[in-house]
Amino acid sequence: MKKHDVVFALCVIACFLPFFLSDALYEGYKDFNATHGMLMSFIKFAILSTLGEVIGLRISTGVYHRPGFGILPRAFVWGILGLGINLAFVVFSNGVPAFLSYMGGTNAPTLMKESLSLEKVGVAFAISVTMNTIFAPVFMTLHRVTDTHILETGGTLKGFFTPIPMARILQNINWKVQWGFVFKKTIPYFWFPAHTITFLLPGDARVLFAALLGVVLGIFLAIAARKPSIG
Repeated sequence: MKKHDVVFALCVIACFLPFFLSDALYEGYKDFNATHGMLMSFIKFAILSTLGEVIGLRISTGVYHRPGFGILPRAFVWGILGLGINLAFVVFSNGVPAFLSYMGGTNAPTLMKESLSLEKVGVAFAISVTMNTIFAPVFMTLHRVTDTHILETGGTLKGFFTPIPMARILQNINWKVQWGFVFKKTIPYFWFPAHTITFLLPGDARVLFAALLGVVLGIFLAIAARKPSIG
């Protein structure tokens, strides 16, 4: 571990440690989170998922920041994506149990309100699989588009708010990596089980846990960026 890794780790600890040491600060966070869920979703993803991308940059290039990387536009994009993720959590966590009930699993909605059981894990897994099959590929592709646009516009907020050349960026995506690694491997082998755990958590903890998973996503993106092609 190099000196800048130690400094980075200490800065991260200094930012989050007060919430563990101060009961008043933690209670204030919980109260604000309960009354302003969408705003807190924006903030959590803007901070934690951008942190994951910074760590991913360190893995892939050896540095935590470089000109053109665009920490501010990345944080803004993650905040917006966080709103979409929170929306997806609400839609799928309620919709999938309702659909299971419609298909004959009459106690599926009730199970998600009860204590941990094998049946509850099964419902949570169904929610995760449905959400990650329908929502995740679109989410991941949109993130790839915005990431490319940020890099092409020099990593500035002004540059980011120029029109995004969607067709060109979509055409130039390395679909072998996007399909062969991002979709085919990370979704079933990581996101299915990870979000099963997410949906077993209390509702007010799900978005925070998902934002923490953004750190893992940053590492995945760094790995994917280093893969020239995948069959």
